[in-house]
Amino acid sequence: MKAPPRLQSLVEEGLIDTVVRQLMSGKEAMVFVVRAGEQTLCAKIYKEATHRSFRQAVDYTENRKVKNSRSARAMAKGSKFGRQEQEAAWQSAEVDALYRLAAAGVRVPQPINFHDGVLLMELVTDANGDAAPRLNDVAFTPEQALQHHATLVAEVVRMLCAGVVHGDLSEFNILLAHSGAADGEDFPVIIDLPQAVDAAGNNHAQRMLMRDVANLRDFFGQFAPALLTTDFGPEIWSLYQGGLLSNETVLTGHYERANADVDMEGVLREIDDARAEDAARRLRMATAA
Repeated sequence: MKAPPRLQSLVEEGLIDTVVRQLMSGKEAMVFVVRAGEQTLCAKIYKEATHRSFRQAVDYTENRKVKNSRSARAMAKGSKFGRQEQEAAWQSAEVDALYRLAAAGVRVPQPINFHDGVLLMELVTDANGDAAPRLNDVAFTPEQALQHHATLVAEVVRMLCAGVVHGDLSEFNILLAHSGAADGEDFPVIIDLPQAVDAAGNNHAQRMLMRDVANLRDFFGQFAPALLTTDFGPEIWSLYQGGLLSNETVLTGHYERANADVDMEGVLREIDDARAEDAARRLRMATAA
């Protein structure tokens, strides 16, 4: 197919040879399958993130570093230049997170290059070499659900030990990939990281991690109901805060909460976030259907 304008510059730079087909188009980005020599890759073209609310943007971008003080002032004022800088920071956050997590051994697509607002990365595939399905498009046995849930909780821990919280982890941004070996098993790969936050530098990191882990519990709990009684999120965060979390930590899925005064403002915010997440999930399901 003819290369879209945003991909034409990658062709001219010799980063890719041809555009094979469009893989998907969402509110945040368009994704294409491309060829570079003998490799089949994925090219993600970012759209302007005007659909995100101001509060959400503040939550996710809190404490993110920008190029200089002029950029920071412009972003705070919301000027045209500031919005451009904010969008550039949003895009580079995914690139930075991918490189950081790939180096830490987290199962994410291997980043290849980032050029002119286009992220070039590994194409995650199934056993037939086609684009891997999202978890929400797959049904699991109870045994498979337990296995994949355990794998993904371990990946959340590995991410947190690398200082990163996904911030929007759910069955809609996890792919089920094939190992490539004849007898290899499918395994989950985490995608879509522009909203990833710094675990130590963002005041909302705890809430976002809790939501990420709860999303995993609720999804896999449809196939393995025993998971619905687990409480991995608070356990993981408590160990992290105490400096006791590592990639080898054995989790129990249980957590004893200390009696404390209720943070009503925090509770109401959780309710608002849960409603927004449910609405977004219903919209994605309707769009996918």
